[in-house]
Amino acid sequence: MAVLPLLLCLLPLAPASSPAQPATPSPCPRRCRCQTQSLPLSVLCPGAGLLFVPPSLDRRAAELRLADNFIAAVRRRDLANMTGLLHLSLSRNTIRHVAAGAFADLRALRALHLDGNRLTSLGEGQLRGLVNLRHLILSNNQLAALAAGALDDCAETLEDLDLSYNNLEQLPWEALGRLGNVNTLGLDHNLLASVPAGAFSRLHKLARLDMTSNRLTTIPPDPLFSRLPLLARPRGSPASALVLAFGGNPLHCNCELVWLRRLAREDDLEACASPPALGGRYFWAVGEEEFVCEPPVVTHRSPPLAVPAGRPAALRCRAVGDPEPRVRWVSPQGRLVGNSSRARAFPNGTLELLVTEPGDGGIFTCIAANAAGEATAAVELTVGPPPPPQLANSTSCDPPRDGDPDALTPPSAASASASAKAADTGPPTDRGVQVTEHGATAALVQWPDQRPIPGIRMYQIQYNSSADDILVYRMIPADSRSFLLSDLASGRTYDLCVLAVFEDGATGLTATRPVGCARFSTEPALRPCGAPHAPFLGGTMIIALGGVIVASVLVFIFVLLMRYKVHGGQPPGKAKAPAPVSSVCSQTNGTLGPTPAPPAPEPAAPRAHTVVQLDCEPWRPSHEPTGP
Repeated sequence: MAVLPLLLCLLPLAPASSPAQPATPSPCPRRCRCQTQSLPLSVLCPGAGLLFVPPSLDRRAAELRLADNFIAAVRRRDLANMTGLLHLSLSRNTIRHVAAGAFADLRALRALHLDGNRLTSLGEGQLRGLVNLRHLILSNNQLAALAAGALDDCAETLEDLDLSYNNLEQLPWEALGRLGNVNTLGLDHNLLASVPAGAFSRLHKLARLDMTSNRLTTIPPDPLFSRLPLLARPRGSPASALVLAFGGNPLHCNCELVWLRRLAREDDLEACASPPALGGRYFWAVGEEEFVCEPPVVTHRSPPLAVPAGRPAALRCRAVGDPEPRVRWVSPQGRLVGNSSRARAFPNGTLELLVTEPGDGGIFTCIAANAAGEATAAVELTVGPPPPPQLANSTSCDPPRDGDPDALTPPSAASASASAKAADTGPPTDRGVQVTEHGATAALVQWPDQRPIPGIRMYQIQYNSSADDILVYRMIPADSRSFLLSDLASGRTYDLCVLAVFEDGATGLTATRPVGCARFSTEPALRPCGAPHAPFLGGTMIIALGGVIVASVLVFIFVLLMRYKVHGGQPPGKAKAPAPVSSVCSQTNGTLGPTPAPPAPEPAAPRAHTVVQLDCEPWRPSHEPTGP
């Protein structure tokens, strides 16, 4: 019991537990300014010469400014765990790549600035996790593709979307139509050539739509435009007014734009580019009665056509009008014919039946329609019995018969047959581009002068064969009107288009305009008549050459043996030794005596005759005594 009072006395002396200390903030990155004394925390690094996102960022920051640096990529770990970040600026860097999920932890982010970078595409996973994003600025990039699901996570919250000054030719219009809260939509200075009808019908809160400086020739009426009054500028406009800007487009002023002309607008700079009668005129100065259309007129149709069953058939229908009429086909059974496994309908009015059947015969109806009306024409098709089977061609050298695919034809006839084949197997040749003098591996492409297009820099030829989908490009100088293709494969069908590359005076950017397209076929390669195969020829030549070498060596050896035998076993370069003589002739000087035999003289050239007295006596051995 005495222990208890002692514990009570010592209890006040125990140290009190200290309160929890706040987390130590991360050090501020070099060349950056950090506001960490009060909330919200911010990290400011504009123009700091950064090559990447600093790894020592304070993850509690609510504002991060990294503009005007040299950051080339945003990685997954760069912005991880920054769950309280509200504003992120990455403007005017050199960003080419954003990793999928790089912003996945930024669920509180309200504004993202990625303008002034080098992005070429935006995929579905790169903006994942931005469920509270309201402002997305993607202007002044090199965007050429925007995925359909790229904006799915922020579709319900996005209020400001800026896609201006990019290279967009197409947009996921269905995805843009789901941006129900968007107020400002910037699509200006792109390469958009058309806008589908009703693309903006669900954007009930849209207050400004900018489509300036694209390639739009017409703007389809939209329920959004009919509900709200349109004004060119926001100055003095009511709160519910929609500001629509569409200047700098090559507008085709016909009846399709009457709805826009009837709207009350302030002064603006839109002008008509076509038709020729209205080209260059101020849009709002053209009277409504001048916005006219021309009903379609069928100018060409196929004559009655008869083909055997199982063969392809091409039905053609051409129509003119303003706007350009759309051609459709109706079968003899009264059904609309479209693209299927047995038929292909081309935009230029050609209907191709890939495999005909006996039930396909009858009257096909071509219907050409535009905003001013429609026109019809009938084309008769007769499908006969299938042709009898033919034996395969042999490799003999018999002369080809008429109609044989291997028969040689003059160049003009070959060109005509190839042109007919191209016309029967696909869309006919555009009159602006002609392919002539084509053989097995080469073809001459010609196109007319394009003087109406100012500032042409060059021409571009694009083509590919029916055997693959790889496009081949050729750049041609601006002063050329023809080009010889010499790298073609024999027996193939080619699709070819010629484009004019010019500088757009309105935008200052490089643009292209199609000159025309064509389809042609190269001649099949000639089959050799009984020619031996290359390996056989190579082996024969090797054997013959080896036989010649062996025969030459044997003849050389035989000649050497014969010369050796003729010279009596001595080499032919040495003279035979002389035989011993039985007497010695010596020159005397009046004395007698034996004289040793001189060595055999070498044969010498004949000299002048000299008379010399010689004493000759028989030779005797030295041991025999000589006479007195």
